[in-house]
Amino acid sequence: MFPMQATDRKNVLSHLKVREAMRKLAVHVPRGAPLERAARFTIKYKVNAILVTSENLEPLGVVSKTDLMGAYYAELPIETPVEAIMIGPPLFCRVDDSLESALESMRTNRIHRLFVLGDESDQAVGVLAYPDIVGLLYRYCHQCERSIIRSRGPDSDLSFADRFRVSEVMTPSVHAQRENETLLEVMESLSAHRLGAVLIKGGNDLPVGVLSKTDLIMAYKHAIPTSAEARTIMRSPVMTCDHDDPLVLAIQKMIFSDIYRLFVHRNHPENIVGVISLTDAARIRSGSCRACMSSRILIDTES
Repeated sequence: MFPMQATDRKNVLSHLKVREAMRKLAVHVPRGAPLERAARFTIKYKVNAILVTSENLEPLGVVSKTDLMGAYYAELPIETPVEAIMIGPPLFCRVDDSLESALESMRTNRIHRLFVLGDESDQAVGVLAYPDIVGLLYRYCHQCERSIIRSRGPDSDLSFADRFRVSEVMTPSVHAQRENETLLEVMESLSAHRLGAVLIKGGNDLPVGVLSKTDLIMAYKHAIPTSAEARTIMRSPVMTCDHDDPLVLAIQKMIFSDIYRLFVHRNHPENIVGVISLTDAARIRSGSCRACMSSRILIDTES
């Protein structure tokens, strides 16, 4: 008899519904709203995309951070109506769809979120994004009796065989820009490599900061010229984790620090060898362990 493969095991998401992970707020703006409002809402509500609606709240399209960055790159006036750059139609799921099918739809369509429709309505009642799924997985890990989050004392089971490590999930490459490159050059790089953020290096070739799409949108909103250097808006220090850290601890760090990604170092923080994001964590469809079964623990999804 052949041993069971990892793909044959049930994952945590197998019996869960969209309603258990979704964010019960669908941020939207009317089609005539200026880009400034869309930019302001992405920052205020910490979302990566805004739903664009008609006068009767019919969903028409989506404006994402990528679209806003493109408008900044093209030097469109920030008073431009959102309908000028929106992408449509939006993609949806239902509150009672399985979380597994929603995640597969996101993967297949290469998108980072689905807007959620109610049981008997065509109006959006929420949104499901990778961070929401990871948040639910983290709650599973936190309540699991074998979790290293709950028990990290001398008697904790740190040798549990199937624990994921950061090195198994991370993207093993890092794209970097120089601190004296212009915002225009950084945007070109982010677009070409389909990245959400880029590592910024100083003159000594050491990491000095991070520049994300969110930082660029804030620069757009505050009318900072695209000719400005990356160092003027980058964030520092660089948030990192070790390549051998348990995955669940990297997830915990991202959730508690309210960030989307960590750069991964080996031996010391200046030796960056990869990057791990909440998207990467969500795609493994499990908690911190390969053998994590939805029947092992009971989670209160109403809390």
